[in-house]
Amino acid sequence: MKTLGTASAAPGEIDTGRLQVGETRDGGEFGLPVAVVNGAADGPTLYVQAVSDGDELNGLGVLQRAIPQIPPADLSGTILVVGIVNYHAFQVAEHRNPIDDTKMNRTYPGDESGTSSERIAAATFEAASRADLILDLHQGSTSQMLNEVRVRCGQRHRLHDECLELAKVFGCGHVLDQKGPDGQLARAGPDEGIPTIDPELGGCVGWDEESIRYGVEGVFNVLRYYGFLDGDVDLTPQTRATGFDRYGSPSGGLVRFRKELGDAVEVGDVIFEVTDPFGQLKAEVTADDRGVFWRSRRLPQVATGEYVCSVGTDVDEF
Repeated sequence: MKTLGTASAAPGEIDTGRLQVGETRDGGEFGLPVAVVNGAADGPTLYVQAVSDGDELNGLGVLQRAIPQIPPADLSGTILVVGIVNYHAFQVAEHRNPIDDTKMNRTYPGDESGTSSERIAAATFEAASRADLILDLHQGSTSQMLNEVRVRCGQRHRLHDECLELAKVFGCGHVLDQKGPDGQLARAGPDEGIPTIDPELGGCVGWDEESIRYGVEGVFNVLRYYGFLDGDVDLTPQTRATGFDRYGSPSGGLVRFRKELGDAVEVGDVIFEVTDPFGQLKAEVTADDRGVFWRSRRLPQVATGEYVCSVGTDVDEF
C-alpha cells in the first residue's frame, strides 16, 4: 500500500483523500486534497502539487485532466499528488495565504510548528521528500506570460543538470534557468537531492485551456521518459533565458505594447508606449538587452514606476 494523508492505494489502484494540516478559524479541521496513484509494477516516485499560490489555477486544471488518464494497471511506480496546497488562499481566490499574509512558495521546507504557511509547507514537503522527481505546477498569476518551466536551483548546484533535463522533458518550449528566492520548493527539493522544476503554465484569470494542455503533455512526457509509463518522448530544443529584465512605466497613463509574448527583442526596440487617456504619446520604453518578450501586465492602466513587462535575456537553445 502507498499512502498520502487519508488516501491509500494498493498496487494497480488509485485513491483520493485529505492531508490534514490544521484547523480553520471556527475550530474545524481542514485538509488538502490528495491522490495516490500506485502502479501495478515497482518503479520510481513522482510528486506533483498545484495551487501553491491561491490564484494560480492552471496547475489544478492539469491535474483534473491528467490524473483520470493515468492507468494504474499500466504504471510502474507511484504518483503522489497534492491538488491544492494553499488551502486558505484558494478559498478566497487570492495569491497569498490570508491567514498569515504569506506567499506560500517562500516557506519551504516549512516548519510543522510554525505559521499557517510554514505548517502546510512542512506537510507537503514531507510528501515531496519521498519522491524521486518533483513537479510544482504554477502560472504567472494573473499576468500574461509564456508557457515556461523554471529551473530555480542555480547553475552551480550539484543537481542543476538533472533539473535542466527534467525541464527539457516537460517541454513547454521556454525555460527560465535562474536561481530562485529562498523558500521555493524548486530550490528546497534539489537541496534534498531531488530534481525539481517549477512549470509556469502561462498566466490568466481563472484557467486557460492552452496552458493546461501544455501541462498535461508535460506530465505525460515526464511519466514516459522516466519509465512510469511505456512510450517514447521526442525531446525538442528549448529556448532558455538565464536573465530577466523587468520594466516599469516612466509615467502614468495607458500602456500600448509593441511586442507580443514570444517575440524576439533587440537592443533599442520599442517594447511599449504610454499614452494619456486621449491617445497622446507620453513615453516610449526601449529594450536594454536582446532577448524574448516573456511576461506583461494584463490591465493597461499604470502609475509612474508600476510594473509593465519582462524580457528574458541571455538567451540560447539547449
